[in-house]
Amino acid sequence: MANEKVDVVIVGGGASGILLAAKLGQAGKKAVILEMGPPLALDDLVSSQIWSRRLKWGGVPVVSEGRNPVAHNFQSGWGLGGAAMHQFANWPRFHPEDFRVKTQYGRGLDWPISYADLRPYYDRIQKEVGLSGDHVAEVWRPAGDPYPMPPIRWFRQAELLAEGFRKIGMRTAPMPLAINSVSYNGRPACIYDGWCEAGCPTGALVNPQVTYLPVAKKAGVEIRTGAYVTRVLVNAKGDRASGVEYYDKARERREQHADVVVLSAFSASNPRILLNSANDRHPKGLANSSGLVGHNVTAHITFSAFAMFEENTENHMGTSGAFGMSQDGYVKDSHPGFGSYTWTIGVAMKPNDVLGFANSRPQLFGNALHEFMKRASRGLARIGVQAEELPNPENRVVLSDRKDAYGFPLARVIHGLDENSMQLFDHIRSEGDRIVKATRAKETWTNPSPGLAHFLGGTVMGKSAKDSVADGYGRTHDVANLFITGGGLFPTIAGVHPTFTLHALTLRTADYMAKNWGGIAA
Repeated sequence: MANEKVDVVIVGGGASGILLAAKLGQAGKKAVILEMGPPLALDDLVSSQIWSRRLKWGGVPVVSEGRNPVAHNFQSGWGLGGAAMHQFANWPRFHPEDFRVKTQYGRGLDWPISYADLRPYYDRIQKEVGLSGDHVAEVWRPAGDPYPMPPIRWFRQAELLAEGFRKIGMRTAPMPLAINSVSYNGRPACIYDGWCEAGCPTGALVNPQVTYLPVAKKAGVEIRTGAYVTRVLVNAKGDRASGVEYYDKARERREQHADVVVLSAFSASNPRILLNSANDRHPKGLANSSGLVGHNVTAHITFSAFAMFEENTENHMGTSGAFGMSQDGYVKDSHPGFGSYTWTIGVAMKPNDVLGFANSRPQLFGNALHEFMKRASRGLARIGVQAEELPNPENRVVLSDRKDAYGFPLARVIHGLDENSMQLFDHIRSEGDRIVKATRAKETWTNPSPGLAHFLGGTVMGKSAKDSVADGYGRTHDVANLFITGGGLFPTIAGVHPTFTLHALTLRTADYMAKNWGGIAA
């Protein structure tokens, strides 16, 4: 069954899809968002480790394989607002060299755009949604407008950890956060209860429910939840997208036709949709003349070091992201293992789950764990790292032999860290050990193996169909009215969280689409 044709259909109601819809709606375009998950509102967000899992991936299975499988269920989202509903809100900018890694260092890939191209969109986004930070103290920060709010409050944990950085000669600064330190744009200041990972019911933390979703609704954007998109449809010639096929809440097959189609879904879902859209004209999958759809999947390498103090670190207070940061090791070739990384200083911790006290000592059980938890609840502190993995075509999304309820192959993600990534991890682990040992802590330890965060790549942008799937605006090289937004476009991922850059990149695409609509939709 077909619905009334619209100007643009956007697949995925996460951060990039909702932002794009809001801006195109304001430009007078009739837009529809198709979101696979359920509707959400601030009232649905409960500060609980169990309830927070309702915000994590609940869609069709994603098959994860390889030496270092990507934990997609933790990184992705479920419901209207996507992963941004449980983001940690660490929002540093990429550096200029992050956009030209291949040109400057002879490794990785280049972006088809520069920092100068994206800077005005960083500035616009931080003003529209509100960022807290200290651009002067953040000595590594590239050029840009000052943050609109002062940094958040530091609790004792951050103060004690920052001392360790200083003692070994490393600089620190407040982490730029998409969290209100004061009231901003009608949203309240943070209450520092440390439940960001479970979603922020007060609206102090930036998420689509309090930023661009109200704008989209006011602009007349239609939102359909429970809409599971399986394929992009094309015209008779096979050279233009004509809409999408999806299944609704009643499991009925439907078609949504549109002048322009945008894939704004999870980074594992967009390649799957394109590969499942193969036809006679596009036998390898839609927008895949390069053969690169699904390839160059990347994830940030993560690491934690811990310090146990005899004083109260107030470790249950603050934010899930970080109080502070250090980028003294950001220059990619200044240390063993090529790549940038950012230290995060202090996070709010709860008893269990990913950032929990118990997870810092997974080898403990029984009475030993009980005694540790009593000490940790008062004295534990943590530093962490987001480190850059270089793109590797062998890290990829392909179609699985397993199929969904409608007969479509699932996404199969193959991922492993290479020798360079392990060298970088070893360097970071050694540096982290030095930092926590330089504090006044009575006991310190580090994670023995790397973790992974942020599922990126798979539909990377570039200058031509020879080396990429889409151009610098996310417009696919092969199908002129098919766009992609989100982290799947990133050719390289820098050494910082991706969410700020994802927003800036999407805003740039929205401007381009609104200004050039006649040529795109024709």
